Amino acid sequence: MSLSCRQLLPLLALSSSALAGVQELWWNVTYVQDANPDGLFERRVIGVNGTWPPPPIEVSTTDSLLVHVTNSIDQLTTLHHHGMYFNATSWMDGAMGVSQCGIPPGDTFDYVVPINSSGQVGTYWAHGHANGIYVDGLRTPLLLHSPNETYGADYDAEFTILLSDWYHEEQPVLSAAFINIANPAGAEPIPDSALIYFSQNGSYLPPIPGSNPSPVTSAVGFNENATLPFEPGKTYRLRIINFGAFAGFYFWIDGHEMQIIEADGTDTQEQSVDMLSVSVAQRYSVLVTARNDTTSSNWAIHANMDTTMFDTVPSNLNPNLTSSITYSTSANLTNLSPVSSYITTNDSALVPIDIVPALSPTNTLQLAFNFETMDDGTNHAFINDVVYNSPVVPAIMSALSLGENATSLEAYGPYSFVINYGDVIDLVVQNGDTGKHPFHLHGYKVQIVNRATQYNSTDPSLNPPLIEGQANPMRRDTVTITGGGSVTLRFVANNPGAWIFHCHIEWHLESGLAVQLITAPLQIQEQALGRVPAFMYEQCSALGVPSSGNAAGHASPTDLSGLPLGPAFQVLGWLPKGIGAMAGCVLTAIIGILTVVWYSAMGGTISEEEIEELVRQRIEEKERKGKFFGLFKKKT
Repeated sequence: MSLSCRQLLPLLALSSSALAGVQELWWNVTYVQDANPDGLFERRVIGVNGTWPPPPIEVSTTDSLLVHVTNSIDQLTTLHHHGMYFNATSWMDGAMGVSQCGIPPGDTFDYVVPINSSGQVGTYWAHGHANGIYVDGLRTPLLLHSPNETYGADYDAEFTILLSDWYHEEQPVLSAAFINIANPAGAEPIPDSALIYFSQNGSYLPPIPGSNPSPVTSAVGFNENATLPFEPGKTYRLRIINFGAFAGFYFWIDGHEMQIIEADGTDTQEQSVDMLSVSVAQRYSVLVTARNDTTSSNWAIHANMDTTMFDTVPSNLNPNLTSSITYSTSANLTNLSPVSSYITTNDSALVPIDIVPALSPTNTLQLAFNFETMDDGTNHAFINDVVYNSPVVPAIMSALSLGENATSLEAYGPYSFVINYGDVIDLVVQNGDTGKHPFHLHGYKVQIVNRATQYNSTDPSLNPPLIEGQANPMRRDTVTITGGGSVTLRFVANNPGAWIFHCHIEWHLESGLAVQLITAPLQIQEQALGRVPAFMYEQCSALGVPSSGNAAGHASPTDLSGLPLGPAFQVLGWLPKGIGAMAGCVLTAIIGILTVVWYSAMGGTISEEEIEELVRQRIEEKERKGKFFGLFKKKT
C-alpha cells in the first residue's frame, strides 16, 4: 500500500535504522454506543474504528510504531504512549497543552514512537491525554517484545491482565460535578464498578462459553465472564496493568504463587509476593506456574479496589472483582476465604536487572502538594502553592519559538521548571494530603532513592535521611506517594523536551496537580530542525490557538498577560477594612454599655425591649453606612 505525503512526513523524521521496520496502525477515534462491560449499565464510550475496547498494541523492539489517529468525536483528542521516552521528539508525546494543541474533530495526527532507538522493553499502555477522555474508554495495552527478553526462556506463554475502575456517567459530567462549588471538599467521583479483562497476542480473550454478555462487547470476556486458560505444569507471564481513573487495586490468585519480574518496563530480579498493590498507571509482570493437581478445581483471580481512597463506599458498589483460571471447563471454581489484610508492594525493594548506579544530584526540586477550597468555592490541587492550568501555547512550541529566550523560566508559566542538559535532578515530592497519589513523569524513568512515611517528622524511622552512593535503586515511571509521606526521585536530564509531571488520578490532574519540566530548551531547537511536522501548527491554527511565543502567546518571555491562572487561595482573617469596621462596632458597644451604666447610676431603668431596639437601630445605621460589609474579603 502506498503512503500519502502526509503519512511519509513522520517516517522521514525517523532514523535510517528505524525505516527498516515500521509497525503502522490506523486508528479512527469514534464513539461506540451501548457498551455494557460490567453488565450493569449501557453507556456511550470512546473506542477505535467503531469498536471497544481499543485493540491491544504489541510491537517488536526492533521496530518503530506509527499510529495515524483520526479524531471522529466532537471533542479534542490526543494519544499518549505512556512511559515512552520519545528521545529528541517530545512533540510526539501526546500530552495536550504540553506537546500539542490537540487533534480537532475531523483531523488526523501521525504519532511516531521510536521504540527501536529507545532501548525500552516490557509492559506499557496507550491512552488519550486530552480532557480526561481515557476515562471514557480510550486506553489499551502497549507491549514491547524483545527477541532477547530477560526471562524469555522462563515461561511458556503470556497473558495481559487489564484492571480499571468504571463509571456509568461520562467524564465531562463527572468532571463538572467534581470541580464545583457544590463539592467544596473535593470528593472525587466514586466508580460505579470495576473491570478485569484479558488479552493475548494482540487480541482480547472471549467470554466464558455459556455466558450471556452484552451484544456490543460480546467478543470480550469481562469480570466473572473472563477466564485465563492454564495448562498443568506450564509457567505463564502475567502482565498486569491498572489503567483506571482513580482506584488502586490489590491483586492476587488463589492457590498460585507469583514472582515479580518487571515493574513499569524495568526488568527486576525475581521477588515472591502473595499480593500486588497496583496504583493507577502502574504495571507489573509476574511469573505464575500452573498447578498439577487440576483434575477437580479451577481457581479464583481477585482484584479488589482500594476503597480507602473513596470518601464513601456506596451500598450498591461491589469493589471486589473475581475472575478465574480455568484448567477444565467441567471443574468447580475454588474461591478461598477473603484475605485478612491487604499488603502494599514495596517497589523500592525491587532490584533492576540492568545496573544503573545513582549519580550524585546537581539540582534539587522540592515539590509540596495538597488540596484546598479556593476563593471561587471550588476545591483544587496545588504544587508549591500553584494550581496547574494548561498554558495557551503548548510548552514544546514555546521552547521551539522563543530562540535564546527559551531558557527563561518565566516564559513557561509559574508551574514550570527549566532544567539544564545533563543535570542530575532530585524531585523531592511531599504529600500534604492524607490520600495516596501515583505520580508519573513523561519522558523518563526515575530512580526511587528515598521514601518517608511522614516527611515532616524528626524520627528517622519515619523520615530517614537520603543515602548517597546507592548501587542500583529501583527505576519506574509511576511512583505512589502515601498520605503525609514523600519520595525522592532521581533522573539524569538527558532527554531534551517539554514533559509533564502529574498525579495520574485523572480527577487530581484536572484539579491542577501537575508541573512542567522543560529540559534543555536550546537543544530542543537543535534537534527539531526540519523534523517537526507542519500539521502540528496547522491544527493549532484550526483551533484558533497560537503556536509560538511564551505560555500566553507573547513574544516577550516575561509578558504573561492572558495566561490562565488560579483559582487563588482564600484569605482568612481580618483585612484593614474589616479591622476598622470591627473597631467601630466595639467602640459603639462600649459607648452603649457606658450609657446604660450611667443611666442606671442616675436612678433610671431600661427594659430588655428598649435595649434590643437600641441595638437594632445601631445595626441598621451601620449597615446603611456600609460598615458591616467587607469584614472578610476573598483575594481576587
